Amino acid sequence: MIDYTEGSGKQYHIGVGPDDIGKYVILPGDPKRCAKIAAHFENAKLVGDSREYVTYTGYLNGVKVSVTSTGIGGPSASIAMEELVACGAHTFIRVGTCGGMDPKIMGGDIVIAQAAVRAEGTSKEYAPIEYPAVATFEVIEALKNASDKLNHTSHVGVVQCKDAFYGQHRPETLPNHAELLNKWDAWCRMGCLASEMESAALFIVASYLHVRVGSCFLVVANQERAKLGLENKQVHDTEGAIKVAIEALKDLIEKDKQK
Repeated sequence: MIDYTEGSGKQYHIGVGPDDIGKYVILPGDPKRCAKIAAHFENAKLVGDSREYVTYTGYLNGVKVSVTSTGIGGPSASIAMEELVACGAHTFIRVGTCGGMDPKIMGGDIVIAQAAVRAEGTSKEYAPIEYPAVATFEVIEALKNASDKLNHTSHVGVVQCKDAFYGQHRPETLPNHAELLNKWDAWCRMGCLASEMESAALFIVASYLHVRVGSCFLVVANQERAKLGLENKQVHDTEGAIKVAIEALKDLIEKDKQK
């Protein structure tokens, strides 16, 4: 592969090198969430700001850790993971938002993805569609334990990942509406907890690169509850999900120290 950085030692898209980051990385989509997450680190410093990729590095429990934003969707998320792994990272937690699908899921709940429906395009360039997009068990366990410790209502299960936000939120207006609506109905019947846009790609890329990955999300609202005429409160503050990711990362760090 051509070195598009011309020997700079930095990764082409994320703009950081091996000395800039920790081996444990939190992955929000929104660049503006990075400073909020880094506030939970000790001695956090901005080390990269390139395109949608903002990176801060600091310490948790005495170990170097980072946060890098990925932007929206699988393509940019896969680039971030590829380049962070090239810099030496081995453990990733995506933190962000999702929309509920199962009627039992309420706005403000935390969803922890154990697997993801690959209804997006990026993962198909990495693995045949028959290969499942699954999170790492020890990361799932750390996220669930952290959520329980922090007294959040949380749910562990399958999430659906797509590329088109408005394919979910106004499918009836799109030319491909019949397929979109039929598949959405199928995902709901199968018990999908929520819909988001990055985990399927991240889980597949992590499997390919043999690194650890997990995801946790704030549920903003649940359109299926609205359809049923049920209470459908909206919650936009991601601090709870961020704290779950931070606690989970601390747990993984401590367990790794004992290996």
